[in-house]
Amino acid sequence: MAKVLVVTSGKGGVGKTTTTAALGAALAKAGQNVVLVDFDVGLRNLDLVMGAERRVVFDLINVIQGDANLAQALIKDKRVDTLSLLPASQTRDKDALTPEGVAKVIADLSKKFDWVICDSPAGIERGAQMAMHHADMAVIVTNPEVSSVRDSDRIIGMLDSTTEKAKAGEKIEKFLLITRYDPQRAARGDMLGTDDVLEILSIPLLGIIPESPDVLKASNVGAPVTIAEPESAPARAYTEAARRLMGEKVAVTVPAERKGLFDWLFKRRVA
Repeated sequence: MAKVLVVTSGKGGVGKTTTTAALGAALAKAGQNVVLVDFDVGLRNLDLVMGAERRVVFDLINVIQGDANLAQALIKDKRVDTLSLLPASQTRDKDALTPEGVAKVIADLSKKFDWVICDSPAGIERGAQMAMHHADMAVIVTNPEVSSVRDSDRIIGMLDSTTEKAKAGEKIEKFLLITRYDPQRAARGDMLGTDDVLEILSIPLLGIIPESPDVLKASNVGAPVTIAEPESAPARAYTEAARRLMGEKVAVTVPAERKGLFDWLFKRRVA
């Protein structure tokens, strides 16, 4: 039976879709059979990040409404053959997501894949609630900023109260992923430190993704960073996070402050 994972956040623009693609690709590269499901109906960005926008014929709403079956709507990745995508509709609104339809799609996908990763819209409206409702696990993506962390706290409350597992009296596994972390800014106090974020949210840390142009470059060429730039710092952090999701004990790497040439020369002069 598949693990149903929702990637969610309270605030938009924190790197949630990038995270869905990067984690999914890392899991698939590790031999897992993975499907990514875009729940952001009306916007549909996951297919762009995956480089599959020109291959979309049918989407999640078509499957829910019976206009297409899963085999017709699923897009198999050309780079990793154990990775697939079920795109969102760009022309419909989130009211087209019905509880019965979503439940059937998740159940059918769970029979075919090891991981069903749901890319949730930001916030707490209908699309986000549908994306998280059937989840066994959740990755809460947050930037180390007060507003982002506060909104993530609200999402944690929703996961603990409105999901199928919560209503059955069970606990959903929750993990924190900190994105766009800049150690220099954190040292100056321009953003929250990792300890501050962990103290506020009080859930296990899945990983820390450093701020890097490699993430944007990968998105612009239509590839998860774990495929496009596998040796980059963000890709390594996402790969380690994927290993933790699979149950491996891997120490979390905290991005270190990079020293420039001036710092090196200054240290030599002092010595």
